[in-house]
Amino acid sequence: MYNLKDMTLEEMEEFFVNIGESRYRAKQIYKWIYDKKITDFDEMTDISKNLRSKLKEIAYISQLKIEARRVSEVDDTVKYLFLLEDNNIIEGVAIKYRFGNTACVSTQVGCNMRCSFCASAIGGKVRDLKASEMIDQVIAIDGDYGKISNIVLMGSGEPFDNYDEVMKFIKIVNNPQGLGIGGRHITISTCGIVPKIYQFADEKLQVNLSISLHAPNDELRTQLMPINKAYPLEELMKACKYYVEKTRRRITFEYSLIEGVNDKKEHAYQLVDLLKGMLCHVNLIPINYVKEIGFKKANNEKVMMFKKIIEDAGISCTVRRELGSDIEAACGQLRRKYLKER
Repeated sequence: MYNLKDMTLEEMEEFFVNIGESRYRAKQIYKWIYDKKITDFDEMTDISKNLRSKLKEIAYISQLKIEARRVSEVDDTVKYLFLLEDNNIIEGVAIKYRFGNTACVSTQVGCNMRCSFCASAIGGKVRDLKASEMIDQVIAIDGDYGKISNIVLMGSGEPFDNYDEVMKFIKIVNNPQGLGIGGRHITISTCGIVPKIYQFADEKLQVNLSISLHAPNDELRTQLMPINKAYPLEELMKACKYYVEKTRRRITFEYSLIEGVNDKKEHAYQLVDLLKGMLCHVNLIPINYVKEIGFKKANNEKVMMFKKIIEDAGISCTVRRELGSDIEAACGQLRRKYLKER
């Protein structure tokens, strides 16, 4: 059975031609799926009964079940657990900003990157998500939370470890016939898979790129993020500079501040030396506490000191607003708790 949500518009046009139907049927189906959010062929009233019957025999339109949702009492953040067709569980988050509602989407079930501060890494990767499973997260959140205008691929998983499906997802949600979300309203976050950064730069998309950095030197970054063994900072920075030169777009560097680990004054100055001269922005993140890991967030004084050093060097810097701390909104936290209980 073909899941029509796994097809770009061009692939769906080819699909209809291959089953002896007109190419224009693809746009009709796209409108039902992405504009009207219909998953039942019988409700597609401008499609002939014969075609509806044919489609029911060979295709389907997926949708995710919301297994659980937790609403923050502190802010408007909502954390979702979604049940997949194979009974795996993934997470999504809805976040309200002044510029619109954002859906934080997972790209894998679990994660293989083994970052020491992330709950998603506990247990490793189970499998990659299909494009349809990423799309269904956005549609489910949109239907429950309200109109989604921004997407961040910052949920569980490493997007560039599932590159082809992530690119397909972007093409579908970016297509005006699909969800119609502009590229500048979509952000991909990677821990630094260097070859894929080069490949992504060559895609010539308007999509934003965010790098999970979290340390300003190789020794510390390797301790926190094993991916640094394969792609140390010198190689990562070369790839980032290539991206900026190729796209003329600014990179955001995510830096989670962990008490007593990477929050010292010397680390701030090392970060400045690493990034100076690059078109970039630094997003400082007071890390969420994960019981199994034990890291604690840096205190506010350290955060402000770090921010000042970076800004004094002429580098744009913000501190991420803490959201959903009372509902275990950090990647992997709620899923792990749910799986333990189940």
